[in-house]
Amino acid sequence: MSSKNGSVTTSAVTLAIIGLIIGIVVGIAIQPVLFPTGEVVPKSDYDTLQAQYTTLQSDYDDLEADNEDLQQQIDDFTAAQLSGEIKLGFLGSMSGDLASFGENELAAAEYAAEQVNEYLANAGANWTIAIEVEDTQTDATVCLEKVESFAARGINLLIGPLSSGEVRNIMGYLNNNKILAISQSSTALDLSVADDYVFRFCPNDLGQSPAIARLIFDDGKNVVIPVVRNDAWGAGLRDGVQAEFVDLGGTFLEGIAYVPGATEFSAEAADLDTKVQNAISTYGAANVAVLFISFEEVGPFFTEASNYPVLSTVKWYGSDGTALAAALIDDATIADFAIATEFPNTIFAPTHSAKWEAVRQNNLAVVGREPDSYSYAVHDVVWAYALSLMAVDTYDAEAVKEVLPSVTEAMFGASGWIVLDTTGDRLSSDYDIWHVVETTPGVYGWEHTGVWNFASDTITWD
Repeated sequence: MSSKNGSVTTSAVTLAIIGLIIGIVVGIAIQPVLFPTGEVVPKSDYDTLQAQYTTLQSDYDDLEADNEDLQQQIDDFTAAQLSGEIKLGFLGSMSGDLASFGENELAAAEYAAEQVNEYLANAGANWTIAIEVEDTQTDATVCLEKVESFAARGINLLIGPLSSGEVRNIMGYLNNNKILAISQSSTALDLSVADDYVFRFCPNDLGQSPAIARLIFDDGKNVVIPVVRNDAWGAGLRDGVQAEFVDLGGTFLEGIAYVPGATEFSAEAADLDTKVQNAISTYGAANVAVLFISFEEVGPFFTEASNYPVLSTVKWYGSDGTALAAALIDDATIADFAIATEFPNTIFAPTHSAKWEAVRQNNLAVVGREPDSYSYAVHDVVWAYALSLMAVDTYDAEAVKEVLPSVTEAMFGASGWIVLDTTGDRLSSDYDIWHVVETTPGVYGWEHTGVWNFASDTITWD
């Protein structure tokens, strides 16, 4: 508000000066007519008056132009103030390898929008927010197309995307066009970049790697065969776990890296069967583990793996890519394999509170299942945007980007305190551990079974 008042005051002063100059100029211009004396005016005096007149006329023209510029700034400022429906673009994985995550997170985003709009109405604001949804299909190329579509519609505050591959593919476009995106779940380490237009409301894999390594090592496993989604996220998380596990005294064997987007895994399952048999022969079944880093392609992979009895004789370990995934509980064959291999999954731990419980209950009512941790983060993304917009009172990604870190630092959301590091990532936290269980005969669900503590590198089991 102070900027607007200052501009109006300056405009008034400028107009007063212009009026004074006009009076002087007019006085000079008409003086010979009003006061004729019959005397001959020396040419030098006339030239001097003419030069003064020319100078004043130039000053007047300059001030008139300045006043027009100032008035345009006032008009622009008034137009920039928030009013009506303010749209946030939701880059959702509504289909593809993370579809159940997309469903969870859209429910959380829409719930947050309802809360925000009620808050704004009570505050007397003359604007509301709306969630505009685009399905990225968990595909990096499609995601960029959706960002461009949002940009064409003037939507430059985005929620998501979900995966690190998508974030990587749109980051350049976001930076070049000053479009802001807040991802709830991108964790790849190489995307921790300072002063870009991407924030991440989840810890990066610098925290998850030691959590998984500790989980495997404390179970008495000292030999790991990795099976990973061969993208920067999957390979990066594998490398991080390997470094931590080797530091603990463990061994990583040659594993399998499959192509993202694959839907058929007969060759990979057969290859893994051979690798596991060889490892058991050398190290013993009690010492061997499989690290499986994937998205929801875990379903077809487990279906193939269930055809090889030896693969269910060793313990498997997952990550945030499969924690709470619907693909692991919707099919009996897949769920039974997850139970047979125990298959604990890690995901960052939101702080339990009344806000957390409200989001949880909404997801249970709307989607019918436990929300993943990133759903709580999405809820907080919407609130962070709303509070930042209230602070700057303009729909401008640059302005929001500048205030966002200070807004989140003072914000306790459904996921807990949101403190960002210098690259815009959430600071490392504890990690929840989830297992698939059979709740009643033939019915499966996810059960929270423990927490890895970041500060002490220890696991507390429920």
